[in-house]
Amino acid sequence: MFSLVLSGPLSILMLRWYRKFIDMPNRLPEWNRYVDKFWVLFGVSFAIEAVFSLRDELLGSAFVLVVLGFVVVTLRELQPYQPARLLLLGVFPVIGYSVASLLLAILNLKLSGIVDGILDATGLFVTLWLGTFVFLANRQKKSDEELLQKRQEEIAHTRKIETQNTELEQLVYERTAELRGQKEALQQTLENLRAAQNQLIQSEKMASLGELTAGIAHEIQNPLNFVNNFSEVSVELIDELKEELEKPDIDAQYILTLADELSLSQQKIHHHGKRASAIVKSMLQHSRATSDERVPIDVNALCDEYMRLAYHGLRAKDNSFNCELITEFDPKVDKIIGVGQDIGRVLLNLFNNAFYSVSEKKKQQSGDYNPQVSVVTRALGDMVEIQIRDNGLGIKQEMLDKIYQPFFTTKPTGEGTGLGLSLSYDIITKGHGGSLEVSTKENEFAEFIITLPASVGLPVS
Repeated sequence: MFSLVLSGPLSILMLRWYRKFIDMPNRLPEWNRYVDKFWVLFGVSFAIEAVFSLRDELLGSAFVLVVLGFVVVTLRELQPYQPARLLLLGVFPVIGYSVASLLLAILNLKLSGIVDGILDATGLFVTLWLGTFVFLANRQKKSDEELLQKRQEEIAHTRKIETQNTELEQLVYERTAELRGQKEALQQTLENLRAAQNQLIQSEKMASLGELTAGIAHEIQNPLNFVNNFSEVSVELIDELKEELEKPDIDAQYILTLADELSLSQQKIHHHGKRASAIVKSMLQHSRATSDERVPIDVNALCDEYMRLAYHGLRAKDNSFNCELITEFDPKVDKIIGVGQDIGRVLLNLFNNAFYSVSEKKKQQSGDYNPQVSVVTRALGDMVEIQIRDNGLGIKQEMLDKIYQPFFTTKPTGEGTGLGLSLSYDIITKGHGGSLEVSTKENEFAEFIITLPASVGLPVS
């Protein structure tokens, strides 16, 4: 049996716990406002009991049944919520017990001790039953809350990752744009450097060509002298031929002799004219921008030509300078396929350096020092070797690792650009698949050895 004095406040306290348990303000806001009104219902019930002298058990059972009815109705609204379903299962036996208690109170039956004991045991059972399902519902609620919290953390983590991905994508986009800008700037810088490099190469070519001016003049002067001399001889032969033809008794044999000599003289003029033309053509090629056209090159002829041009170029600056020129050309050397003006530029640079070295050594020494510059060619199977050696100042050992670096020079300021050996190395190794090595001893000699692939089967003409 339920006493209104005890069951009323306990039911209301349990109802308030129930409201908090199911989070009624958020889940069932339309029912939440009725919870606090149960105190009013309790007060009215207590007043009715006092005024009408009704039995306490009757009103107590009715009050509990109303509270349980409110709980059942609200739990049915929350059936998808697993803790609510467990509570609903726990409340049903209590409702049955409350209905039975209310009927007994209404009928006012006198029960035997055994029946009364059974009712008390039933009350204890439904209480334990309710307590068990309250425990299960509470555990289920905690499990759901932990799962919900875990899901919320996962969602928050996912959102954080999405935010980070968005920020990363933006950062990558900005960095890519920055790198693209840097690439364009570097590309422009590279183009500017290439343009500057081409200008430096052309300047180096023109500088070496300037050094050759006197040598070119000397080399052209020789064939021009021959042309002039043989032209004078040709004029004299023609005058003699005219005189002989005017005689009454013509000596046919003498006329043939004069004609042969005139023909020989014209051949000499033609030969030396072609020689002068070849020198001019070679220098024009040297001064032009580099062409990638590869042609057969007569190595022996090219070495001899540039050696003499470099020598006479230096003698034009210092007519007191004399040097012994030594040549040893292997007739078995095949032609090479390459860019003639580039190979000529390498030879010119090496010869200029050699003559400069022996000239400087001559100025520093007195006595019996005899400047010598030699060029030797050799056929080495499918390779051609060119050795250019001088007995000048040589190269210091600590400078050997730097001689192929751009802008490095051992010459005084204004006498060298520092690009000659750097460009020569690139031309031989990168441009023609060969090698450029040096052997030297300070104050004794310097020897540069060029090795190039030979074009076997192309005879030197």
